[in-house]
Amino acid sequence: MSFTLNDRPARVTATREAAAPRRRTRVFALPEARWAAAALVLFLIALPLQLTGAPAWAWGPLYALAYVTGGWEPAWAGLQALREKTLDVDLLMIVAAIGAASIGQVMDGALLIVIFATSGALEALATARTADSVRGLLDLAPTTATRLLDDGGEETVATEDLMVGDTILIRPGERLGADGRVLDGASEVDQATITGEPLPVPKESGDEVFAGTLNGTGSLRVKVERDASDSVIARIVAMVQEASETKAPTQLFIEKVEQRYSVGIVLATLAVFGVPLAFGASLTDALLRAMTFMIVASPCAVVLATMPPLLSAIANAGRHGVLVKSAVVMERLGQIDAVALDKTGTLTEGTPRVTDVRPLTGAGPTGLTGPTGPTGATEPTGLTEDGVLSLAAAAEHPSEHPLARAIVAAARERGLVLPDVRDFSSAPGVGVTAVVDGRTVAVGAPARLLADAADPAVAMVVGELEAGGRTAVLVQCDGVPVGVLGIADRLRPDAAATVAALTTLTGTAPALLTGDNPRAAARLAAEAGITDVRAGLLPQDKVAAVREREAAGRKVLVVGDGVNDAPALAAAHTGLAMGRAGSDLALETADAVIVRDELATVPSVVALSRAARRLVVQNLVIAGVFISGLVIWDLVGHLPLPLGVLGHEGSTVIVGLNGLRLLRDAAWRRAATSAGEDR
Repeated sequence: MSFTLNDRPARVTATREAAAPRRRTRVFALPEARWAAAALVLFLIALPLQLTGAPAWAWGPLYALAYVTGGWEPAWAGLQALREKTLDVDLLMIVAAIGAASIGQVMDGALLIVIFATSGALEALATARTADSVRGLLDLAPTTATRLLDDGGEETVATEDLMVGDTILIRPGERLGADGRVLDGASEVDQATITGEPLPVPKESGDEVFAGTLNGTGSLRVKVERDASDSVIARIVAMVQEASETKAPTQLFIEKVEQRYSVGIVLATLAVFGVPLAFGASLTDALLRAMTFMIVASPCAVVLATMPPLLSAIANAGRHGVLVKSAVVMERLGQIDAVALDKTGTLTEGTPRVTDVRPLTGAGPTGLTGPTGPTGATEPTGLTEDGVLSLAAAAEHPSEHPLARAIVAAARERGLVLPDVRDFSSAPGVGVTAVVDGRTVAVGAPARLLADAADPAVAMVVGELEAGGRTAVLVQCDGVPVGVLGIADRLRPDAAATVAALTTLTGTAPALLTGDNPRAAARLAAEAGITDVRAGLLPQDKVAAVREREAAGRKVLVVGDGVNDAPALAAAHTGLAMGRAGSDLALETADAVIVRDELATVPSVVALSRAARRLVVQNLVIAGVFISGLVIWDLVGHLPLPLGVLGHEGSTVIVGLNGLRLLRDAAWRRAATSAGEDR
């Protein structure tokens, strides 16, 4: 009985679950935003009452409540910092507001509180939106799973209670509760949330599945292979959470300067208050000028200049499949000026594929007819490519070897009907044999199958394929060579374009670092447009190649996926790991992870990092111009307190909003477009 590789239990493509709305923190879910809004409302009610001449008892309490609602959080934070012998900018703002109220400028102090609270709410919103991508990933995994018992029964358990080795049942339409491998069943699984694949992926026995992905119309029995804490989603979440806890070097420098600067402001404020007073100025005028000086000279905008752009860039990159572990990494990505790429699984898809089918007996109708061969059986002649591939796939179908899977996959792509198979056997390092439709078919390494009696015609074909960097697989029928298959890893579709974009971005062509043989490496490198090829490298050799470039003054970005890439990822200025097939060690060592395995995101995230660095510089310039201008105005002329408040806090708001620009999808599109235009 013959069978077709497309014959599977009938199933219809599952209706894909509507894309879950992106979890975005609502503004008023943040306490900072609620307090700021309350202060603003109270201020807007009190202001017209004051301007229309209402008695002070009508608007005074409203202003007082605005001071409390908008100022208690920064005041408390400032006092906490003061206990640690640190002078916080927040406390300076509150002191300035209270000082303004003490000399009768109640409205001006309230305005300062409102604007300062609003800028704090904007900063909190930027941080919360960064964490949204993390929570979105957490929401993908279900909270419970159906575990199968040894006696055939079922029980519902929390996903965190699943153990490695447990078997779980995934019903149609359910989300998978753990990473594992399919033991039984066939279905299509929507992996878009993890890998970005636009269509559901067929899954059957032996296929790997991930927690949080959506099952289609079939049922699957899955063996759990990772604890919940080690699942792809959990590891991704852990890495992104680290980003919100780290600060870029620029930010750390600013914080060190901020402490000294704040002390300097206090001393300068005392001088601005005391010197005019000593020369006969009124107490009110001297105090008002001093309070105005303290407000406009405070470095709020400078402090806010660095983190929002970097955190926004991290959140945006995370939504597009590149999870950056920290703001430090996001800043460093924009500094790289050299790139080193691994081959297998990075520049290539990491899966062997049949690239050539070479019949040895000439082209002709598919079949097994011809003269009698040495064994007395009819010698096959006139086999077409499909005929050779059909024999090889039928013999290899029971095998789990990667090359066998590549041959069977090639037959599946052509929709071939395979003959009946029996008496399958496998010899490690040699190949497989099986009786296919009554004939003995052997598939394996040419050197092992031919032994010393190598046919010159076969040797020529094998030599051609191996010279092109392919693995040659010989197909024999009843001891007679009938064809040779060429198998190789396939270059990613976006590899050449990515190499060109990185060349333009960094000013130097990427290097290829691989442990593969030189012929295969040279073939792939030529297809991708890489000229600097270093093949046959051990892990320490890759590290040496990276350090060689680092010693020459380069800041190297290494992109890899395997355990052997981990040392180079650690040694590089920045390391990027391919997340879908990447080893645990590579994922842990790398500074960032490309979850969807889209190589084209590498130049995009580099361009986004450079955009973030440009915004940081812009913000520092904006903050510096506002502070210096307002300080000079206050010292040389007479700067009204309301204008000082508006100018200083307005610059803080501008800087905050400027950083939030990188949260928009348009920022990623611009980064990708700029990388594409560079090509």
